[in-house]
Amino acid sequence: MIAHLPTFGLAPLLLSVVLPTTAMAEPLRVVANFSIIGDLAGQVGGEHIELTTLVGSDADAHVYEPRPADAKALARADVVLVNGLSFEGFLPRLVQASGTSAPLVELSEGADILNDPNGGHYHFNGDEAVFYATPNDPHAWQSVANAKVYVRNIAKAFCDADRPNCSFYEAKARAYGEELSALDAQIREAVAAIPTHRRTGVVGHNAFRYFERDYGVTFLSPQGVSTGAEASAADVAALIRNIRDQRATAVFAENISDMRLVKQIGSEAGLEIGGTLYSDALSASGGPASSYADMMRHNARTIAAALTSN
Repeated sequence: MIAHLPTFGLAPLLLSVVLPTTAMAEPLRVVANFSIIGDLAGQVGGEHIELTTLVGSDADAHVYEPRPADAKALARADVVLVNGLSFEGFLPRLVQASGTSAPLVELSEGADILNDPNGGHYHFNGDEAVFYATPNDPHAWQSVANAKVYVRNIAKAFCDADRPNCSFYEAKARAYGEELSALDAQIREAVAAIPTHRRTGVVGHNAFRYFERDYGVTFLSPQGVSTGAEASAADVAALIRNIRDQRATAVFAENISDMRLVKQIGSEAGLEIGGTLYSDALSASGGPASSYADMMRHNARTIAAALTSN
């Protein structure tokens, strides 16, 4: 005969077991401002975060117009990850509209930052191009060494917001940092194969100055660090002269930009399009640059192949 135990005291006991487990399983709500930062956040956060990325694949953050859904995402976020260095021209309006109380973590903090030679750059506010005066070039992620700083800053932000899972975030950041060190070595090897007199190319906007500094390739461009500034006829004419003077060997399209300008430049300079580079956004899933590591690897291989063969 099986004895039936009284159950009146069981419900509180079950609640005491189940409720803390449910609370601990609640993911950290993270908003990343654009696809590259979204990928880095996912590498560190894994299954412990619920990630929303505002500016998606193949989209240009320089000219992005926020949607109501973006304000809602910020309003409920626990952490908001941004690049900083005035890269996100849309962000101040969005933060104000959302009323978010989440910390805005600038991932470029502590990175090795270059000056912007133009003293600032343009973002669009509706149809109006607005100049943001800033001394810095915001494209710091084009240096793998800087991306490792971003990863450390992400891990710290996640630890600050979610102490119980801090050891997980730190372990993921360490492991990914090792992968990035290996990636940096691969890029250096790819560039080393390019003859030194052939290491000059042309891009649509000046997003690759960190790549230039770290890896020894020179890029000429008709635009500054933002796609929000249109190149004038005088800019293009001056660029054509520089291409000839510096013996550039290839022109590259960018995934976020209209190809017509670089095609025109290539035609006038007698240069072939050497492929598409990914500057400010990843490719869609299944594309050649659907993660940060794949983006940097693809760019290095594309640059090396074009500058060596043309």
